[in-house]
Amino acid sequence: MNRNEKFVITINRELGSGGHTVGRKLAEKLGVRYYDKAVIKGLEEKYQLTVEEIERLKGQRHDWWDSVCRFMQVGPGIDVDFGIQYKHDSTEELTTEEVFAAEKEILKGIAAEESCVIAGRSGFYILRDHPNHVSIFIQASLPFRVERLMHKQNMSEDEARKTIEKVDKMRETYVKAFTKTSRYDTRNYDLVISADGKSEDEIVKLIMDFIG
Repeated sequence: MNRNEKFVITINRELGSGGHTVGRKLAEKLGVRYYDKAVIKGLEEKYQLTVEEIERLKGQRHDWWDSVCRFMQVGPGIDVDFGIQYKHDSTEELTTEEVFAAEKEILKGIAAEESCVIAGRSGFYILRDHPNHVSIFIQASLPFRVERLMHKQNMSEDEARKTIEKVDKMRETYVKAFTKTSRYDTRNYDLVISADGKSEDEIVKLIMDFIG
């Protein structure tokens, strides 16, 4: 990856692996914005973005994404937040073909306009042809994930296990439905990291060493 040109790092992660925090810290380290599900959903809802609306905005202004960012008053290294909460990605919302198409255009728009770190939302697949893209998967053993959820979310062991099982199934179903591949297929990634025995900062350092 060439850090002197526009780049995008996509992070897919298992719930409880610490991938969300790693992505945020990595973005801060690189001085770029960090985008995740809440941000993409927030953009869709705040600006009522559809594929047609995105194309219209692109046609009107070449700096359409920069205009949106200025309106939101966000800068590099900031984890964009619309105040929308998606607890554990466990909302049982149905994603339609139209919604996925809009999200796809949003992600492509982000990657075309700026260097960034994107978590989830099938970014590894949607941006696979980006000329300066690194795709990362962060995973962890079940005991590690359960322990982390129990600590971070104040859950019982049973609650943590059930939440992990539910979210794993939901994310895999989402990815398979819209990309025809599996999020667990390591051929989709340039780098696969096990979080076991590593702090978030250590994982960030591993990624920084990898991208050079």
